[in-house]
Amino acid sequence: MWQLWLIVAGIFFIGEIITVGFLIFWLGIGALLAMIVSFFTDNILIQTAVFVMSSTVLILFSRFFVNKYISKKTIRTNAASLIGKHAKVTKEISPVDSIGLVKIGGDTWSAVSEDGAQIKQNTEVEIKGIQGVKLIVSPVKEKTNI
Repeated sequence: MWQLWLIVAGIFFIGEIITVGFLIFWLGIGALLAMIVSFFTDNILIQTAVFVMSSTVLILFSRFFVNKYISKKTIRTNAASLIGKHAKVTKEISPVDSIGLVKIGGDTWSAVSEDGAQIKQNTEVEIKGIQGVKLIVSPVKEKTNI
């Protein structure tokens, strides 16, 4: 019977290589534990119980470990990484057409004012959000020393 558990474990490990979800791996480990139990007993119910229980415990433990020790911090990439950064207005953002241009790094983006106000050329703005292909900006507040 141990050969069957070895084949099942091999199938699970091959499935894990194909899917890389790190879930099927624990089923393979459970099948290997059931294979070890098959050396001591021929009772298929005991072997299956060992497979089911060990796989379940390993899956739950790995989920607990991942949730506890692995950071879930979201890393913003691409355009979303621009939010909160500062840019410089290269074409005035006026209330009439409301679309202007800002330059951040080496890239020029279309931009609109967050509150619809006019923002003059060469003003430093903060990127508040993204709407389609336009940045939503507002002027950076000047810090005053008192």
